Amino acid sequence: MNILNNSSFNFAAAPGTRDHHGFFVQDGTYELVRLDPSGWAFVCLDNHTCYYVDPENLLECCDLEEHP
Repeated sequence: MNILNNSSFNFAAAPGTRDHHGFFVQDGTYELVRLDPSGWAFVCLDNHTCYYVDPENLLECCDLEEHP
């Protein structure tokens, strides 16, 4: 996860989203870590599960800190 940035951007992956290898990503709320110059969004589900996905497949969702 991005430890240099205190801002957290949470997204859900659209149904059928695939990573850069063509595999389906898990359902859940992801944190946007960065956008690469190549155009992929690097998102993490937790500290161990991260994917490169097409940013157009990310759906904005609520900030988890505002809605416990």
